[in-house]
Amino acid sequence: MSATDNRHTNSNREAPHRARKRFGQNFLIDEHIVDSIVSAVNPQPGECIVEIGPGRGALTARLADRAEQLRVIELDRDLVPWLRVQFERHPDFRLYEADALKFDFAPLGTEGRPLRIVGNLPYNISTPLIFHLLSFSGQVKDMHFMLQKEVVKRLAAGPGEKAYGRLGIMVQYDCEVAPLLEVPPSAFDPAPKVDSAVVRLTPHARRPVTANNFSTLSTLVNIAFQQRRKTLRNALKQWVPAEQMSDLPVDTSLRPEALSLDDYVTLSNALDALNSVAVPPQ
Repeated sequence: MSATDNRHTNSNREAPHRARKRFGQNFLIDEHIVDSIVSAVNPQPGECIVEIGPGRGALTARLADRAEQLRVIELDRDLVPWLRVQFERHPDFRLYEADALKFDFAPLGTEGRPLRIVGNLPYNISTPLIFHLLSFSGQVKDMHFMLQKEVVKRLAAGPGEKAYGRLGIMVQYDCEVAPLLEVPPSAFDPAPKVDSAVVRLTPHARRPVTANNFSTLSTLVNIAFQQRRKTLRNALKQWVPAEQMSDLPVDTSLRPEALSLDDYVTLSNALDALNSVAVPPQ
């Protein structure tokens, strides 16, 4: 990135706060990246924008210019007073001092105003936070997240790819995954040791495939990828009796990364149909 491209937001300089390792804070400081994210979100009238971890307010300032409703969730109590003062003049701004991993997002959404969630997520909680948010997917229009680049690869990966695994399968079951842009370490303060990327997750209006029992699907995928270098038959041997293995609707001689999401849902439903099969502990 050239010197002329590496502009920083004024709001970052107005918030005297040092990043804390325990919160996994890496504050976004590059205006061009901020603008790209806000353009990708493209807030529209009648929408509720929810930002997780506003930090020094780089994204918040841009979102406040365009969002009718703006809700932010911040865990760092030292940032909360500054954020309140900075954005209190927004006509419909609310700040929640809370841990997003435990936060109930349901009351923020309404039938006519679905949630659009945005966040530069701490890398150390990104995966559990995404799974937490998926439990509210019925109230969410889409989610735009800054994540570690490798995590975005895992979210978007398909069968046969090195990054393909449990995370991608379970997120793709609920959402369409669209990587948007890559972000260098220089876009943050402090600069992380890894590259980042922005991804859009859009919950399916109707899932392309549906598991009869979500718990069975989750357990199946988890067990399969615990031994990803072995065949599916090997992974299932503690779950499915040998004499019933041939009744399964997939080729169990394949490795777990060879099966598609559709295959896993089909297999999960078949396992449910085998009434004698007990779900093994994860």
